[in-house]
Amino acid sequence: MNIATPLPRLENLLPPDQDHEHRQLLDGLLQPQACINPKYFYDDRGCELFTRICQLDEYYPTRTEAAIFEQCADEISAALTGHAQWIDLGCGDCSKSRRWLEHITPARLIGVDIAGDFLQACLADIADGHPELECVGVVSDFTRRLDLRRLLAEDPDSPPVFFYPGSSIGNFARTDALRLLRGIRRHCGEHGQLLIGVDLVKPSHILEAAYDDAEGVTAAFNLNVLEVVNQLLPADFDPTAFRHQAVYDPRNCRIEMRLVANSPQTVRLGSTAVRQFQRGEHILTEYSHKYTTTGFSTLLAEAGFARQQLWTDPRHWFGVFLAEPQA
Repeated sequence: MNIATPLPRLENLLPPDQDHEHRQLLDGLLQPQACINPKYFYDDRGCELFTRICQLDEYYPTRTEAAIFEQCADEISAALTGHAQWIDLGCGDCSKSRRWLEHITPARLIGVDIAGDFLQACLADIADGHPELECVGVVSDFTRRLDLRRLLAEDPDSPPVFFYPGSSIGNFARTDALRLLRGIRRHCGEHGQLLIGVDLVKPSHILEAAYDDAEGVTAAFNLNVLEVVNQLLPADFDPTAFRHQAVYDPRNCRIEMRLVANSPQTVRLGSTAVRQFQRGEHILTEYSHKYTTTGFSTLLAEAGFARQQLWTDPRHWFGVFLAEPQA
């Protein structure tokens, strides 16, 4: 008789007051420059669309990072701490960590994401294939507050390796990116590490095409966030009344994703608020900052990661950094 593998342990670190999240969403939409936090992209439909984006010809980051991981796997894994606690930040379906399990043998896999049921199911799938590996899920919006110290203290002999692929660090303004990196550094102690993917500066036409593909998949992904807002507040956005726009700002080295109003309109936001949009006015939905290798190395150093190694692709379009505190 087959005995079912127990579901991985799940720690819920989300604040109990979810009304606070809705107030922040509403406040963003009522700012002079209306904005929506990009974390709201990822409902079921958004996740499906993002999976398709990653397969597009124009969207180079996913396959470029994957190629670096594949070609440099032996060198990277040799530099990683053995018997570590592998912490996948924003793990999604855990597919990137799953590939690393072919090269490393961590003491524990900790997946951190905001979607608890999906997270537990993905970790359960990994646990089935790696019964010797302890898998733990942490439901948390780590971009706002990262505190895993109690969980990590349970295994003090296994230092943490934080894994943050996909250049998600680019979604943060520099001050916020520095705050997050310093939070990771505080968890690292003397022997922890950070393995992080970073999208690098390149010609604007390549960047803009990556965020505004010919098939319109990224446009659908961007517009879908209005459906998410309609459900959460609730609101009465008409997605057909907006169009997707992606613009590279060379001064700030970032892509700006926008939803531009096609005509004047009034939108109900929750039970009491309304927002008027003029034709051409836009809602900011995402920044995606791009770095030079020197610029990101400096950011890591400011966060307390003095020792660094870098792997990149032949075109220098993407960088993978392994960062550690000073020995």
